[in-house]
Amino acid sequence: MITKKHPSPFLNPTGNIHDIDRNVLCNVLLLHIKQCSKASQYMAKFTKQRHWNHQTTGKLWDTISECISQIQSDYDDEAKERALQTLVSITKASPPHRNLVMQNQEAIPALLTLLKSSSRTLERLSLSILFNLSLNPNLKSTLADMATIQHLNTVILSRGSLESSKLAASLICSLAMLDKNKAVFGVANTIQALLKGVSRPNSPVTHHLLSSLAELVHFHGNCTLAVRSGAVSVLLRIVENKDSEDLSGTALSILGLLAKFDEGLKALTNTPSIVSRMLDVLKGRSMLNNEGAAEVLLRVFDESEECLRDAMGLPDFMYTLAELSVRGSTRAREKASLLLRKLEANESYVDDDLVFLKW
Repeated sequence: MITKKHPSPFLNPTGNIHDIDRNVLCNVLLLHIKQCSKASQYMAKFTKQRHWNHQTTGKLWDTISECISQIQSDYDDEAKERALQTLVSITKASPPHRNLVMQNQEAIPALLTLLKSSSRTLERLSLSILFNLSLNPNLKSTLADMATIQHLNTVILSRGSLESSKLAASLICSLAMLDKNKAVFGVANTIQALLKGVSRPNSPVTHHLLSSLAELVHFHGNCTLAVRSGAVSVLLRIVENKDSEDLSGTALSILGLLAKFDEGLKALTNTPSIVSRMLDVLKGRSMLNNEGAAEVLLRVFDESEECLRDAMGLPDFMYTLAELSVRGSTRAREKASLLLRKLEANESYVDDDLVFLKW
């Protein structure tokens, strides 16, 4: 069998190898040379960039070391402030830079020492650096040691700098996002510290503290600690405070998280007038609060028939739910519909029971 050969692109139509089209060959060679030239330029650029990065990292490391040395020294507060401000800038936007700071073994002890400083500016700048470092997921576990957490608890409970308290609460929330850190905060009594903080009336830090508490109570052990420390009554006072309506949604969401565990659910069902108190929230205009109150009621009704009967005895309960199921947000409508079904099922059960008793 004879296989037909395809003519080479380098040959003339005659197919004679001695008649190679020199123009085509020259073009191919030129293209090859250009490609090699581009590759060489790329390698040169890559090598130059790598060398530049190495030089930059070296200079940055020297700067970090110098700053940490300054904040450990006996320099005046102004020199320490400048060093801390430099570290704030270094850690603010670059994850690799944060890792580089953490490679210095003296960085964290030096920053923790400044948290005890009488200078609020030094305290605030130190907390800013620690918070920036916590934004790297790989650093959260290292930062959440007992010494750091104890310092943060102290900052929260002290009536010092408002900005420092906000930063301390934000740092707790950031570190608590790593699940294995949650238990450490429970052991360090952070739950109790947060509850004391949110119990203070009209505190501008309450929102930050509630956010940290909401993150921590996802862990069952912390939920138990919160309930035993009186979290339900503290949170309900926030919910019912007309001057803190913007905080009510977060407080209700925490109550919903507590209700996922037996300890929290029992504490809620045993709370006097819990149904009527949640009804008052449902009558409000805040959709976020409505969603939170409906979630609490759903869990309470699943646990307690007595709470269901209390709801049936409230004349405007069904009407409020019916209105919410039509005019509420998507989530509020869904939860209101579920509550109505539970009440309707319970109503039919009660009616059947009454018929049986009359017979």
